[in-house]
Amino acid sequence: MARGIARAVSFGGRATTGWCSYRRVTVAVCLGNLVAALLVLRSLTAPASFAPTAPNRVEVVQYTEEQIRSVEESIRIRREAEPVELVLAVKKLRKKFAQEEKRRREELPLVLKQKVSYDIVRRLHDLGDNGSLAEQRVVESWRVEKLKDIKVASTRNQSNLDLSSKETRMLKRALEFNWYMLMEDIGLWIPEEVKHTVHDDKPENEPEEEEIVAGPPLSPQCNAELHTDYDGAAVRWGLTHHKESAADCCQACLDQAKNAKPGELKCNIWVYCPSEFGCFSPDKYEHKHQECWLKQADHPKLNFKDKYSEPYRDAHPNAPVVVPWMSGVTSA
Repeated sequence: MARGIARAVSFGGRATTGWCSYRRVTVAVCLGNLVAALLVLRSLTAPASFAPTAPNRVEVVQYTEEQIRSVEESIRIRREAEPVELVLAVKKLRKKFAQEEKRRREELPLVLKQKVSYDIVRRLHDLGDNGSLAEQRVVESWRVEKLKDIKVASTRNQSNLDLSSKETRMLKRALEFNWYMLMEDIGLWIPEEVKHTVHDDKPENEPEEEEIVAGPPLSPQCNAELHTDYDGAAVRWGLTHHKESAADCCQACLDQAKNAKPGELKCNIWVYCPSEFGCFSPDKYEHKHQECWLKQADHPKLNFKDKYSEPYRDAHPNAPVVVPWMSGVTSA
C-alpha cells in the first residue's frame, strides 16, 4: 500500500510539472497583454463611453437683498437715462420721411406736368402785364375750375385734359393737397415784385469789369443777360437738357422755335446755368452746371435780376447774393 501511494504522488507531481511548463506560462502572459492592449485601445477610441456621466444639476444662485436692490437701482437708472425725446423725434422724422416717400411715389409724371403747364400758360396769354397779383388770381381760378371739372367728369373718368382715370385721380390729389409743390415742379412760381435800388457810388473814370462767359460768343438774337432768370412755361425740361455753353443753349431755343410743330409752344426764352457749382432755384430740385431751360412767354417777365433781395434771402437761407443764372429773350 505504501508503494501505491508513492506511485500516485509521483504521477501527480509529473502532471503538475507538465501543466505549469514555461511555454504555457508565456502564452498566458501574452494573452493577458493582448487583452489589456485591446482594452486600452477601446478606451482611447471611445472615451465618451468610459467617461463618467455627471448628473444633471441646476445650480440656483442665491442673491442677497442688497444685491437685488443694486440690480433694481441699475435698471431704474438706465431707464431714466434713455433719450425719450430723441426717440420720439426720430419716430416723427421716420413718419415724415415715409409720407414724403409716399408722395414721391404718387408724383405726377413729366408728361402730365407739361400738360398742366401748357393749360395754365394759355390762361396767362391774354393777361398782359397786369402784375403778379393778377397772375395769382388767374392761376388760382384755373385750379378751382379744374377741380370742379374733374369732379363733374369723374363719372366718365375723363377731364378736359384728356387724361386717363389714373392720371385724373393723381391730378385731383395734386391740386387739392400738393398744389404749391406742383407749381414748383412745373417751374410756375409767381415772383414777388422786386424793387432794385441803384447805388451810384463807383469812383469816376473806373472801367467796367467785363465778366467772361465760357464758350463761343453768343448771337445777337440771343440778347444774353448775365445774372438774370426769366419766367415762362417750360418748353424743354432743363433737368435733363444740358448744353456745353450758353451759346449752345440759345441755339437750341432758336432751333426748337424753328422746328416746332403746329400747336406746340415755340421757345423764345432760354435760361442757362454757367456756374460749375450749380445754380440756386426755389424749387426742390438740384440744378447743376450746364442746365439749359427752354421757355415760352408772350410777355416775358423777370423772376430775378442781378441780386436776390434781403427779404428773399431771409425767406430762403440757401439763396446766394448774386443770381447765378444767365438768360435771354430771343428776337425773331
